[in-house]
Amino acid sequence: MGEEGDAPPALSRLCVECVCGNLPVLCRVCGEDGSLRFCWCPVLPQELSDLLINTMAQQGVLDDRTVGVFRSTECLRLKRVCIRSCRLSAHSFSQALCSHRLQELNMSRLQGDITVSDVLQGILSNQHCRQSLQRLALTGLDLLSSSSDGRLRFSSLRALRTLGLAWTRLDDAMLEDICSLPLLDSLDISGTAVTDLTPLLNLQSHLRSLTAHGLHHLDMSTTSLLSILSKLDQLRHLDISNDRLDTDSECPLLERLEVLPVLESLDVSGWSGISDGVLEVFVEARRGMRFLGLLATGVGASDFLSGEGNLKVTGEYNITQCNEALRRYREREVLLQRALLHLHNLTNQQDIGPQPHTLQLVCAGGMQTHSESAGVQLVATACVFNLTNLELAMGVPNRLLGNVVQQLISTMRSFPNHQQIQKNCLLCLCSDHILQTVPFNRYEAVKQVMSCLSLYEDQTLQRMSVAVVSLLVSKLSVEEVGQLGAEEFIIKQLLSIVQQRASVGAVDPTLKFALSALWNLTDQTPSGCSMFLHNHGLELYSELLETYYFDSSIQQKVLGLLNNVAEVEELREQLMEEDLLEYILALLQGPQVEVGVSYFAGGVLAHLTSRTGPEWTLDPQLHHTILNRLVPTDNFIFSLFFRSFQPFYPLLDHSQPSGVQLWALWGIQLVIRQNGERERQTERQTEGRERQRERQRERY
Repeated sequence: MGEEGDAPPALSRLCVECVCGNLPVLCRVCGEDGSLRFCWCPVLPQELSDLLINTMAQQGVLDDRTVGVFRSTECLRLKRVCIRSCRLSAHSFSQALCSHRLQELNMSRLQGDITVSDVLQGILSNQHCRQSLQRLALTGLDLLSSSSDGRLRFSSLRALRTLGLAWTRLDDAMLEDICSLPLLDSLDISGTAVTDLTPLLNLQSHLRSLTAHGLHHLDMSTTSLLSILSKLDQLRHLDISNDRLDTDSECPLLERLEVLPVLESLDVSGWSGISDGVLEVFVEARRGMRFLGLLATGVGASDFLSGEGNLKVTGEYNITQCNEALRRYREREVLLQRALLHLHNLTNQQDIGPQPHTLQLVCAGGMQTHSESAGVQLVATACVFNLTNLELAMGVPNRLLGNVVQQLISTMRSFPNHQQIQKNCLLCLCSDHILQTVPFNRYEAVKQVMSCLSLYEDQTLQRMSVAVVSLLVSKLSVEEVGQLGAEEFIIKQLLSIVQQRASVGAVDPTLKFALSALWNLTDQTPSGCSMFLHNHGLELYSELLETYYFDSSIQQKVLGLLNNVAEVEELREQLMEEDLLEYILALLQGPQVEVGVSYFAGGVLAHLTSRTGPEWTLDPQLHHTILNRLVPTDNFIFSLFFRSFQPFYPLLDHSQPSGVQLWALWGIQLVIRQNGERERQTERQTEGRERQRERQRERY
């Protein structure tokens, strides 16, 4: 299965990921530079060594310190290394990696001050590495360091077959040096400062792949350019696509049927003056053609160019073409954003069914690669919504959905002030299937959604935020809820929303979700209950009980939270307000009172009148009345969820008043009858069952 499948990962990958996550424990510091070495390490197969360094890079733990583990070439032998986008110094690179017999090295977009000159100097310093290296990618690096002599000698890498120097300041002199390499068959010079492609003729007999898009400094006539390209008769792949989509540049190459006879792959995305008919003739003349890049050309609607058969096509007319564009243009922001825009339009207009492969490409190719591009993130998050909306999420593997959700959270964190991106992400998260069943860091998600909630007053955004938070909090552990409850800004923000909605008498999902979130955040969490009281929640909730006397669902949520507070022994004193208790007492029984309201009203009163309750300083008659009326009379079922039976046990103690004991027994009975075997198993695994039997013997 692919990455998007739910099949378990390979054992080797799990082991390597475990090592990556425990490097500080498994390593010791060696040398003055603070680099690490494994305390003990067996001789690993080369494939595992490669997997280790590549996984360290992917997980963001590869740096000047941790790369030191690869200085031990006796135990760890590297051949294929991809450390793109990591932060590494020239010294660490040279010391740790250049002593290996590397065959492939990808250091594209490396962060820090390392340059192409530094990389070359390191490789050339070791004879074995210099002689073995076959593939080198240095996209996006500066060419020269302050200490370099101004000359780059790629021609010394005689075994080099593939070289990528896209988006560097490569000039004509350096290109001439590169074109003297005897085995070079693949070259990427896109976005460089090259003005003349004539040196490519030195590779005429063996150059098979040329990627040369974005050569905005090129100073050649169309005739001269075509003359050079036509002589590269061994080319299998040619990319001369145009990222400047606002130009009217034409591509006359397609009209030359005699050139490039063995071509298999041609990318002319972004060019104009192309027709389906011309393309069909061009392809028919080259039976080996397997790929055409046609994004932003206006062509590709014919069946011949659909991309469904052996001829793969990047375009905008169907999902297959868009998928190919997302895969091939992962590094090219302009074309990628255009592909995402067309994908969004297609998924808006068509009933496409589940598309996990497309979702994987949007997440990994778009959102992760261009994490700092607001334009890409805006369109990508809109695509994610279209690909996971309603029942579509059910057809996507949960592991892939989990990765997508984590990326959405990361995007929200990166663009806190972009309201539409925040809204797109929340729309994606507002899915019961995703929030209930998909594996992701729910604790982190709650904190991020609450951060969004604190920045915006937009009612739609507020409604989605509190809905997501309400459901996510119910899925957290008691420890995680406790940590969130201790965050004052979370409790304060939710109380503010409750007050806003209540001030206009609203009875809407925003109010109810906010009340549910607060209820969950105070469940068995004294810190959350304390924060609720500290931010004047009791005064607000007392008003809610009176304002929403007609709505039992709101009353139940309000009383449920007050019951959570009453469970915290040291906070009960703050609930001792006579008017409040009299109102709650009125909700304990009655023909119009629903059992859920009665249950939580009884819970508050039972805790306050129990032996462990505060000293009773109010009207003694009120105390007597409460104890007499705590005896339950209803046995109806209502919606109730408890993390454990622990809050009931103190109320079952033989020293408690009988009304308090009976309320606790009634509560346990309701929970068990509603939730069935799960709660019965929980009760059998605790002391609760024996406590119930003991109380029953005492009472009857």
